[in-house]
Amino acid sequence: MAKGGIISAIHQGSLAEELELVLGDKIISINEQELTDIIDLSFALADEEIEMLIEHENGEQEIIAFEKDIDEELGAEFESAVFGKIRQCANNCYFCFVDQVAPNMRDSLYIKDDDYRLSFLYGNFVTMTNMGPRDLERIHRLHLSPLYISVHTTNPKLRGEMLRTKRGELIMEQLAKLNEADVEYHTQVVLCPGLNDGAELDRTIQDIISMQPYAKTLGIVPVGLTKFRENCYPLKTFDAQGATKVIEQVRYWQEKMRKQTGKNFIYLSDEFYLLAGEPLPKAEEYDGFPQLDNGIGLTRNFIEQWKETKINPNNYQKPLNLDIICGKSAGKVIKNLVDELNIDNLNANVLALENEFFGHEVTVTGLLTGQDIIKNLKQNKANRDGIIIPSCALREGEDIFLDDYTLEDIKKAFPDEEVKVASDAIMLKNLLADWHNIKCERSKAIYTWQSNASYTK
Repeated sequence: MAKGGIISAIHQGSLAEELELVLGDKIISINEQELTDIIDLSFALADEEIEMLIEHENGEQEIIAFEKDIDEELGAEFESAVFGKIRQCANNCYFCFVDQVAPNMRDSLYIKDDDYRLSFLYGNFVTMTNMGPRDLERIHRLHLSPLYISVHTTNPKLRGEMLRTKRGELIMEQLAKLNEADVEYHTQVVLCPGLNDGAELDRTIQDIISMQPYAKTLGIVPVGLTKFRENCYPLKTFDAQGATKVIEQVRYWQEKMRKQTGKNFIYLSDEFYLLAGEPLPKAEEYDGFPQLDNGIGLTRNFIEQWKETKINPNNYQKPLNLDIICGKSAGKVIKNLVDELNIDNLNANVLALENEFFGHEVTVTGLLTGQDIIKNLKQNKANRDGIIIPSCALREGEDIFLDDYTLEDIKKAFPDEEVKVASDAIMLKNLLADWHNIKCERSKAIYTWQSNASYTK
């Protein structure tokens, strides 16, 4: 079967509509260039004279020739950003979260992607162990920057052991090649007590600092362990004392870097501060939140969004009882914010749930499951009018939790209560202030070509 991008939506009045493209059409090649992903498509469509090979759903192929303005967009969306198989991870890392997923779940949860294209497009972290000279040449030629690199440690022997592959030892050589290609990158360390912390972390920090200006940031997150760690390398998590030690160690480097460059450069995930019971850094210490999608600064960003969101409270005429769902680690922060609201007749209860599905050591909101939510809501059912679900617990673009329960399952379990989804602090605050009039629109995951070679999902 020919590779290509399958069209999932067409914008009204667009070039795609003018060309009479339809849903299900597959764009195979442009000007005889085979398309392997949305990146190829973007650069190929930058030309003004186009010959586009299309395959229709019935298998018939045709060539459509047309002219377009150099900055004219196609106006089509695609089922996937990668036209074919996503490049999967060949490592067997000590700390791999996929290896800790419960058995008999949907197939997509067991896919270990390690695809540099998804790193460029969506900020997915990659180890670079499956990349060769052709990949580096393409990254250089198309200037696919920035990338997001999982470093974990710059000690070659230790990295090879932690990733369980000899190619893991090449990290500093690979980063040097990105430097030579003028490609910028953000880096991360999954910190494992007794392995890559302490002196090894100091070494990693020093090495990544030496790769500036191409190395833009270093994010450090604690290893996450679930109760499904069967036949995995024995690891332990950080306790409050260990988290405090990491904060102190990293603070030394942050202060040093801020004096030298005006930025911290190194950033710790929220879990370290919440576990240690230490105050979160101020918003300005995150320097624009460059690793927000990596869970670094999420809590501070949430607090800042909440503070900046102005509301006109609709003081309710009769009591309104709402339950707000979140993970254990976020509970105290959200409760403190909600308690500051002064809205007549609003009773907002923050339910910070223990993660029964993955285990109590998993405390982040994004890993809550549908069955745990339903169970806890049934145990706290008294006088409830509505339920607020965090969108981060749902699969991107879909109303599905990690355990394959759906948002509809929640609604069916509580037919007399209104269920709404809060995507961020802005939506949560507005829902609390004007529950009856705020609608929550859920968007699907789509992939859109843009003529300026930037990408959206």
